[in-house]
Amino acid sequence: MVTGDAVVLDIQIAQLPVRALAALIDVTVVLLLYVCGVLLYALTLRQFDPALSAGILTVFTALCLLGYPVAIESVTRGRSLGKMALGLRVVSDDGGPERFRQAFIRALTGVVEIYLLTGGPAVICSLVSAKGKRLGDIFAGTVVISERAPRTPPPPPMPPELAWWASSLQLSGLRAEQAELARQFLARATQLHPAVREDMAYRIAAGVVAQISPPPPPGVPPHLVLAAVLAERHRRELARLQGPTPPGPGAPTSPRAPEGGFAPPG
Repeated sequence: MVTGDAVVLDIQIAQLPVRALAALIDVTVVLLLYVCGVLLYALTLRQFDPALSAGILTVFTALCLLGYPVAIESVTRGRSLGKMALGLRVVSDDGGPERFRQAFIRALTGVVEIYLLTGGPAVICSLVSAKGKRLGDIFAGTVVISERAPRTPPPPPMPPELAWWASSLQLSGLRAEQAELARQFLARATQLHPAVREDMAYRIAAGVVAQISPPPPPGVPPHLVLAAVLAERHRRELARLQGPTPPGPGAPTSPRAPEGGFAPPG
């Protein structure tokens, strides 16, 4: 996920069972509040005019069904009591915090799909959606994420000697799965046996090079090739969101290509 501030986030979408449990906690809280309110209404408002009492009960019902989720998610920036308990948070599609308008749309839709229809549409929509969204998330432009997911390291820095080559790359053919494999390898390369690390580096680099063009300059170690590709991929994603920026005076020129050869051992 790339935020509106051009920050790339590696997040985990909340799974349906966890979301269902969080929703069950929230529904239980709402029902307890409503039952307590109805009991208080029966004890204190029975002497008032029936029309006034009915109006007060209607307003109280709306406050329980809409006011609770809107208020608590707005104050906590996307976390209800159920989500707090299970480490979930509602965020905008761009990764930003949930806004009041989005919280209201989610709550209003939840009255229908969760309370009136007992959660059936929410479950079906979450199963069909690639991001596990219920109808309220689709209408509000939000997604529920897990804050307890393991954090991934930042992208590798650009090797200075490969900046000139990376700037000319065609990366449209690079699959997300291959890029993720390269990122995971670089993050764990120091934990591997040198022989295993070298073999994996050449195999993964060969798979990446087959999906990009032009090929890397000769003689570059495969781990530097992977680092350059990932760093350039990250840079372009940020530039796409920030928009084109004209080069300032005295901008550095691209270095010359190094000499050598890139080929697997043997």
